[in-house]
Formats: sequence, structure tokens, C-alpha cells
Amino acid sequence: MSNLKFSANINTFNACADRYVLSGYGERQDSDALIRAATQVPGLTGVELVGMWHVNDDNVEKLRRQLADVGLAVTCITPDIWASSKWGWGSFASPDAKIRRDAVREVQKSMEWAKQMDCDVVDLWFGQDGYDYPLQGDYQTAWERIIAGTIECADYLPDIKLVVEYKPKEPRTHCYIGTVGKTLLLLERVARPNVRAMIDVGHSLEAYEDTAESAALLDYFGKKLYYMHFNDNWRMWDDDMTAGSVHTIELLELLYWLDRIGYNGWYALDIFPYRENGLRAAAESIQWIQGLHNLLDKIGRENIAAAIAQGDAMQSSSLVRQALLGN
Repeated sequence: MSNLKFSANINTFNACADRYVLSGYGERQDSDALIRAATQVPGLTGVELVGMWHVNDDNVEKLRRQLADVGLAVTCITPDIWASSKWGWGSFASPDAKIRRDAVREVQKSMEWAKQMDCDVVDLWFGQDGYDYPLQGDYQTAWERIIAGTIECADYLPDIKLVVEYKPKEPRTHCYIGTVGKTLLLLERVARPNVRAMIDVGHSLEAYEDTAESAALLDYFGKKLYYMHFNDNWRMWDDDMTAGSVHTIELLELLYWLDRIGYNGWYALDIFPYRENGLRAAAESIQWIQGLHNLLDKIGRENIAAAIAQGDAMQSSSLVRQALLGN
């Protein structure tokens, strides 16, 4: 059996809303109920929190004790620099200097909370930093501002890792930090040891990447991969479905490459089970990841490596088919 470390965004267990059902497909839960739900998922030992949604200056110590008492680690805190109308024209890249200052401060607050909660990861997702129309984006200025803001945050608490989470679109039609290549450019220019990368599987699929290749590239260009979000989609949109539900073979390949590059971070779920039960969706995701990771043992990683070295797609196919189907 695998010994992977599993975490989940605590919102997995809440009523998930979309732009059609704004109240969510179910009953909204408070933090106490969400924590209780997380403890019921076999194999789950960590949770992710969103700054100001779940954690703030008033409750950080109480929440830290509460999670520690039930054996759940805080694996990542995501600053909310995207879910309010004030960020609608950008956060780090906003044309308004006050908004940029507020965005940096939100990230710094999340870094402070992370440190208080014995968490070393803060997620930098620039969801509102982008553009929607031609002749709208000031591309070079936007990148200058994102770089400057990231450096300022990195230097604020150097022992906290900032992991850049890229996504090609949504909520903007074009997000500036949209691909693994752009992420590497940002990391190179920021040049801070505590600024690394996160791969969200669904965002990578949406960008028409092979997620295994993206992980390999981040490793090859300076060991930049520090955190993973697992989910799935149909490539056209960030559906945040359960892991392995659509791109099963690609997930197997990703798990192989995460082993090959020595990734030992969290396998975190970032799923939105709108109509499904969150407990079942999380458990199913974990079972798929664990099951496919165990399948690598059955196939033999050395056999996969040999097929890859020869570029023999049919041999790789045969190995996977025999392991899955027994023929």
C-alpha cells in the first residue's frame, strides 16, 4: 500500500455553489461541522483553509488547537484575493495602487496565520490578474507588478513557502499566470528560494498540458514543484471532479513521474462535489490515487522506465492493460 499524505480543501465538505445556484447544492456548514466531516474520510490527515473564510486573527489559535486535537494538519492556506468585487480588475496586477497594497497585505496575513498553525505553504493564485478583451491588458506592466508583489511577500516571511498556482482562465478569460511555462518564467524572475510552484491537475488539463510533463519540467528547471492539487475535468473547464474520474491513465502517468522526481509533498484534493456527497467524493478520490499508485508496484516502475526509454508507446499500453485487465 502507498504511504502518500492526503489533504483536502475543507470546502470539499460544504455546500458547493456555482453561478446558477449561488446558495449551493445543499446546506451550508460552519467550520466545526467541516472539521468533523474531514475526520470521517479514511486516509485524510490534512486540510487546506482559505484566509478570511475559515481563518482570521480572532480564531487562528482556537482553530489550530481544534485541528490538532483531531489529528489534522493544516497543509496550505490560500489568501482570498479573488472572491470579492474589489479584486475584479486584479489583485497584484491591479491598476489601483491601493488594491495592490491590500492584496499584498492579504497574502502576508495568510503567511502569518500559516506560521501560527505550523503550516509552511501559502497558495498564490492570481485568479483575477488577467484580462477579458483585446486591447485591455497592459501585459508588461502587469507582469512587473506581479513580480514585485511576489518578491515583497516572499521576503516578508522567508520560512513560509509561496506556491504559485497557475490557471489559464476563470474568472478572467485569460489569466496572466496561466501555464507551467509562464510559471517558470515568474519563478525565474522572482528568484526567491521560498517561491515555488503548485500544480492543480485540473488547471493543467485545462491548459492542454500533460500534467506529468509539467511536473517533470518544474523538477528539471530547479526542483520547483512543492505542492499538488488533485482533481479532474473534461479539459474545457475547471470542473473540479473527483481524481481519476476522466483522465485515469494520465493520472497513473503523473503518479509515476511524481515518484520518479522524488516528490514527497501533500497529495491534496481540490474538488467541488456540487451534487455528490463530499465525504464520498473525497474518499473516492483518495482510493483512486492510492489504487493507481499501488498499480505502479504491480507494473514495476523499472518496466515503465524501460518502455519510456525506448519511446515504446505500445509496450507502455501493454503494461497498463495487463495490470488493469489481466490479459
